[in-house]
Amino acid sequence: MASPGKLAHIVLKTGQLAAMTEWYTGVLEGRVTFANDFIAFLTYDDEHHRVALVGTGASEHPGEAHTGLHHAAFTYDTMADLLGTYRRLKADGVHPFWCINHGPTTSMYFADPDGNHIELQIDNFATEAELREWFRSGAFAANPIGVEFDPAELVRRFESGEAFAELVKQS
Repeated sequence: MASPGKLAHIVLKTGQLAAMTEWYTGVLEGRVTFANDFIAFLTYDDEHHRVALVGTGASEHPGEAHTGLHHAAFTYDTMADLLGTYRRLKADGVHPFWCINHGPTTSMYFADPDGNHIELQIDNFATEAELREWFRSGAFAANPIGVEFDPAELVRRFESGEAFAELVKQS
């Protein structure tokens, strides 16, 4: 049996195709590779599309009692990239509704115009071996959700030159 080589894309249904296209290209610093009155393909790398938006006319936002996709996550390469994105989005009036250090990741959650959630994150461990050791430590079993943080405070600490290992340590 073979596992997939990568997760190619997510597809969201929307009644606000133009607004959702603008939001996702802005948040992900992406571009439209194809769009018409029914569908938009968006990417931020060499993949033909990472997010597709299908205009269905749907207007009901997902709620906590709904089944289905909880969120999609996008991983940044560096803390500088994640915090730079946070600062850029904040300046544009786009704010995270939840910021949490899960242990394996430092994550910021945002809601798109339809109420879907996306997670922008970085990996807190450089190697899989370091992550496995952390899991074996019992830290995740003791707190599988994580520790909330103030993103402005994280930016301040990062800009002051605090070491990465300290920035991603759960307090």
